[in-house]
Amino acid sequence: MVSLVFENVTVSYPVYDGQGTSLRNHLLRISTGGIIEGRAGKVRLVTALRDVSFQLRHGDSVGLIGHNGAGKSTLLRTMAGIYTPTEGSVTRQGRVATMLELAAGMDMELSGYDNIMRMSLLMGESPSAIQRNTKEIEDFTQLGNFLQMPVRTYSAGMLARLVFAIATSTRPDILLVDEVFGLGDAEFQAHAKQRMEELVSTVGIFVFASHFSDILKRYCNRFFRLEHGQLTECGRNDF
Repeated sequence: MVSLVFENVTVSYPVYDGQGTSLRNHLLRISTGGIIEGRAGKVRLVTALRDVSFQLRHGDSVGLIGHNGAGKSTLLRTMAGIYTPTEGSVTRQGRVATMLELAAGMDMELSGYDNIMRMSLLMGESPSAIQRNTKEIEDFTQLGNFLQMPVRTYSAGMLARLVFAIATSTRPDILLVDEVFGLGDAEFQAHAKQRMEELVSTVGIFVFASHFSDILKRYCNRFFRLEHGQLTECGRNDF
């Protein structure tokens, strides 16, 4: 059974040479959204998530809301296993796929085709499945001969198409997405919405961070609000 369970999860990390001016601490607080705590010497401890608990089961589609730096990206990375909790525990059952950073996992010197293979392997796909999926990725991206070129030659919109096509070519049990609909041009966003609807209907658990409330309400049936690393569940009419 697919599940994702957080039990009293706290994620903190040290920021060295943080003993400077109050302005530096203020800027750090804005950029991370975490709570800056004192430690001995020239170290500040930033708590990005504090005592977070929830249970997600098959059929849950969760929208993450909160201001920039509230902890949404940290939460997604902890869900994916990229970050390890300082306290508490995370229990996952099911295969996870992520769309968190535009070029995450990409080798900018490799071609589009090479990166299709690279990123698909990182997501746990078999070589035979990757071969089957490549034609679909080609068709969605509409990049043509650019797929033979190094990814560093791509525009931001072209890169968005490739990353999105690869990430949605698999059918994971748990899908984690961060602001994908803010990427690319209007045509890409229209295709992305249609493809996302198809994908969401097939995954067990879907978690989506976005600043667009109408999109969150379109795809999600539960909603988590993050403020300075603390999580509360809210209703669809509460934001």
